[in-house]
Amino acid sequence: MASGPEARACVLGWDIGGAHVKACLLEAGRVVDVAQWPCPLWKGMVHLEEAIAAALARWPRALAAMSRHVATMTGEMADLFVDREQGVVRIAAALSESLGPSLRLYAGDARFVPPHEVARHWGAIASANWQATAAVLAPRVGDALLLDIGSTTTDVIALRGGRVVAQGLDDARRLATGELVYQGVVRTPLCALAPRVALDGRIVNVMNEFFATTADIYRLTGELDPAHDQAAPADGGARTPEASRQRLARMVGRDARDLPDAQWLELAQDWRRAQSEEIESQVARVAAASGLAADAELVGAGCGAFLAASIAFRLGRAFRRFGAFVPGADAGWAEVCAPAVAVALLPDGEG
Repeated sequence: MASGPEARACVLGWDIGGAHVKACLLEAGRVVDVAQWPCPLWKGMVHLEEAIAAALARWPRALAAMSRHVATMTGEMADLFVDREQGVVRIAAALSESLGPSLRLYAGDARFVPPHEVARHWGAIASANWQATAAVLAPRVGDALLLDIGSTTTDVIALRGGRVVAQGLDDARRLATGELVYQGVVRTPLCALAPRVALDGRIVNVMNEFFATTADIYRLTGELDPAHDQAAPADGGARTPEASRQRLARMVGRDARDLPDAQWLELAQDWRRAQSEEIESQVARVAAASGLAADAELVGAGCGAFLAASIAFRLGRAFRRFGAFVPGADAGWAEVCAPAVAVALLPDGEG
């Protein structure tokens, strides 16, 4: 992290999710630092408070009088809250208490609202983080597809002529259009990917139990960066290849010792193919609906940007990473925390 006087003006961009808090420190229009903290929000607001405190400890100048805070969220979907409206209001209140009067909440269309107006605009604030990323990217790429594959979900957003041309704004509509795919590379239960898999020369049924997650397959393939692997495994166990093999084995009624490691890797790759094919089908669906050309480039973001790159290759599309468009940042973390970076970079976010 760059050094400087504590009172120096800065912008903090926040993305409050149901499993992680992501934040970006912006100074003079450049990203100085980006980070992510685990935040199992469904377990209580204390986890959000702890994540905010960790961020402020990392960046103490974020509380200086001249500093500003802008935030977006998806955490209102956590079942801690009776409904999404309550979630937006409570998250905004917690942020306001910790971050002070400069806080503004992103409400789409590059609009930021102060905390006292959150109740009136909660529907526009809820799960709008993808809009921030797309709004920053659109004028920089012209025609493209944004493919943000995170720990839990995937956003597929069409960009045309420097504009965002999404069909839906809220989660319900985006699920209907294919622009929101509830799969990610860390937290998704493996039973959600395929009802049957190939194992030991046979097609076998998969147990519909929360025995393993997608992080287990990408640990075995070696594609998931350990720094991005922050969610607890399904059994609360270790984040190691050995533990991941055992969790995969449970999914098919086996123990890891039953087969050689190479066969568990083949099983992981079979699940990887299932996830890739599902996301590819939604990319094709969104591209067709938006009228994008078959060779329009794909821009990858999220901790699953590695999978986005693989999908672009399979579809014959040019590929660039979101980090390539961010001034001064560690590209990898900028991709993982793209919405936090984006809200900080938006003009209203800079004040």
